[in-house]
Amino acid sequence: MGIDWYDMIARRNGGYQGRAKYTVVGRSAEDVYEERLVEMLPTFRSVLDAGCGHGEFTLKMSRHAEQITGFDNSAEMIRISQSLLESSGIGNVEFVYATTKAELPFHDGQFDFIYDRRGPTSILEHPRILCSGGTIFGIHTDVTDVRRRLSENGYVDVTIEEFNEAVTYFPSGVEFALNLSDTPGNPDFTLPERKGELEAKIRENQIDGRLGVRELKYIWKATKA
Repeated sequence: MGIDWYDMIARRNGGYQGRAKYTVVGRSAEDVYEERLVEMLPTFRSVLDAGCGHGEFTLKMSRHAEQITGFDNSAEMIRISQSLLESSGIGNVEFVYATTKAELPFHDGQFDFIYDRRGPTSILEHPRILCSGGTIFGIHTDVTDVRRRLSENGYVDVTIEEFNEAVTYFPSGVEFALNLSDTPGNPDFTLPERKGELEAKIRENQIDGRLGVRELKYIWKATKA
């Protein structure tokens, strides 16, 4: 997904956040990930949020951490992050505009913990910024690239857990279309010309007679040797 898409989402939605209304039934992997992250953060001195989006989650996690740096490759997301930071009064967070497609602007071994909450899995190709013995912790909907990059870059103590029990239900096709449109890689399903495709997806996503999508996400963790 091109950077222009993320800049557009930042301007349209006020950040990397969805517009749809929905209800989650069951224990979501996102909740599990956040709970574990909150437990882990106090044990590290310097934390990196890889793909921090508009920074709201980074600021939320700052109360549990000594120091957090968030980076994102969307200039619009970082602009919103900086604005939120300035109005928050929080002093242990900084935001940086950077991309994993180039050398990251961080020192060797600068961080002892990196978390990747649906951010770029390519962060795994920059192991130099994580200190020896440091931990990287992520959540994604597909771990094909995660497995490959963990192996290619010499990470150890790898654990990957699958979560597929929670279901997200949408009250209407309109809300479902908004959710689809705010998902990276998707076109705008709210447009009239996408009506046929939207109706097909609505038919495909029926669970017990309701419009819903079953969660499939993976929580993974590894250590730099």
